[in-house]
Amino acid sequence: MRELVIKVLENAPLTPNVFKMKFELPEKVEGLACGRFVNISTGDGGHLLRRPIAICEYTPDTVTICYQIKGEGTRIMSRVRPGETLSCVLPLGNGFALKEEEKKVALIGGGVGVFPMVSVLREYAGSGKNFFSYIGFRDKDAVCMEKVFKANSDRCAIVTDDGSYGEKTNAVAAFFADFEKAKPDVILSCGPVPMLRALKSGLCERGIKVPCFVSLEERMGCGIGACLVCVCHKTGGAENVRVCKDGPVFEIKEVEI
Repeated sequence: MRELVIKVLENAPLTPNVFKMKFELPEKVEGLACGRFVNISTGDGGHLLRRPIAICEYTPDTVTICYQIKGEGTRIMSRVRPGETLSCVLPLGNGFALKEEEKKVALIGGGVGVFPMVSVLREYAGSGKNFFSYIGFRDKDAVCMEKVFKANSDRCAIVTDDGSYGEKTNAVAAFFADFEKAKPDVILSCGPVPMLRALKSGLCERGIKVPCFVSLEERMGCGIGACLVCVCHKTGGAENVRVCKDGPVFEIKEVEI
């Protein structure tokens, strides 16, 4: 984990409400990996808390993140221009790690949860693994990264809640409809809580024992496990875990959703 001043190379809209930011690293950073995240300043001294955002893509010299405008902080962040600098702590949390024997991988993403799924595709490109992607958006105006998923997946379903693009369904339903054909060795997912809750209950109801790892989206303060803002319950309620420090990736049975 390093705190660095990074230079923005690109900051442009992917959709009317989602921006893609690419920034340059001033030095080599160890531990960059799919599923991990950064804690980045907004570029405005009035918003002291950094924003936790998943790594979407990375190289030895650059990191790309994608973020949704949800409040004044991210709105200010969307106005940052190439060449400007921001403060950033990275990499944080744990990520997705695929085992050698896990050859068939199901990716289930919803909303901004699709971007950690992109990071998996990028990191394991050329590894010989087969990806089956089930990606859901609110409507056609929210659809993004379609080319990346289609180019890197053996099978890809892009769906929308209102049916304005692709099939009218959600990512979890699309996954279960295709499960017998895909028969994945492992499932990776990120998205809003109702989506992950539906995935967990669906796996339980169908008696599916395939390992499933989810990246949780929680409001965070420090991003390093000190402030306890992002605490969630382990299954059974006897213990708590910090999403930023102990996660954000957990085995789906390990935590209450």
